Amino acid sequence: MSVAINIIEVKTKKQQREFVKLPLRLYKDCPYYVPAFWGDEMKIFTNANAYRDTCKSVFYLAVRDGKTVGRIQGIIQRQSNELHAEKRVRFTRFDAENDSAISKALFDALEAWGKSQGMDTVCGPLGYSDLEREGLLVEGFDKLATFVEQYNYEYYAALIEDCGYEKEIDWLGFSLKSPKEKNEMLGRVAERALELSKLHVVDASTMSKKAYIEKYKDGFFECLDKCYSHLYGTVPFTESMKDQVVEEFMLILNKKYLIIICDENDKVVSFALCFPGFGEALQKSGGRMTPPALLRLLKAIKSPRVVDLGLVAVLPEYQSAGVNAVMLHKMTEYLESGEIDHFETNLNLETNTQVLAQWKYFDATQHKRHRSYIKKI
Repeated sequence: MSVAINIIEVKTKKQQREFVKLPLRLYKDCPYYVPAFWGDEMKIFTNANAYRDTCKSVFYLAVRDGKTVGRIQGIIQRQSNELHAEKRVRFTRFDAENDSAISKALFDALEAWGKSQGMDTVCGPLGYSDLEREGLLVEGFDKLATFVEQYNYEYYAALIEDCGYEKEIDWLGFSLKSPKEKNEMLGRVAERALELSKLHVVDASTMSKKAYIEKYKDGFFECLDKCYSHLYGTVPFTESMKDQVVEEFMLILNKKYLIIICDENDKVVSFALCFPGFGEALQKSGGRMTPPALLRLLKAIKSPRVVDLGLVAVLPEYQSAGVNAVMLHKMTEYLESGEIDHFETNLNLETNTQVLAQWKYFDATQHKRHRSYIKKI
């Protein structure tokens, strides 16, 4: 006889800790899973979460015979709904044992909540913004996840699809290695683009990381909003969101891999936000900042063998001026020097042909795929 599954809305501190602990138990022996920072995950339940101003959330645990066997979060992203005239609930942080009864109970609860809030569609996995983990992994289960990527077991797709969800869009992930033949033309195009448009690459070595970020953060977010506003799942950043993003990313950034291009007035016109690959440094501690984990993290940030492409943007008025060649040339220089082994692109929308076409300048392998699902309720 099957044991009943109880769905509990997360309210107490104990339940919040259980919500964050579940994936750490599920992936305890998985060599490819990279945990999020424990402190950042616990923050989402508090008033310190900047997205509380623009979003409404609900958190559920699935419990069977006294044991937590699943979890899910629902988000009503009011900014996104208003911008696109939609009534959507996003689901995220879905994790469960391989049992369709668990996933059905979780999604039933989430859909009922969405309906009670006047929503008519559920989509995801999508977080509060484009800077959160998004998409369900559907290819690349034997590859180490990056820090900003969702990792999940292969059975997750069947659990979601059995609840009536269908593909809405995919993201592709690539490994970029040094090109097999040096492209001299790329360097010349990059140099000419800077000259013609009176642009310059900011020399980050002349200032501290904190000063560098403080000086260019407003231009960075302005450029980000303009370039990403039309892409799936993105929302504009409020001032409190900007502050939270800077706070969360300050530790893990190596300013060497934050490439910023400015015009003659020092206005940001393009950037490449890259993170040192440090996922393995967090695996042993489950994302907690223990002294040994911090030492591993700082070592990985200082001398990475892999660099993750977080975000790359060029203002629309410069996109036909060859500015992207500057970023690509800088990336090939890092690879050709042997300083790093490869870049991980993270998630590129399958419809973003302009970005996908750039990887022809590298020895590129498409090795991951993430998916966003949709269902009318």
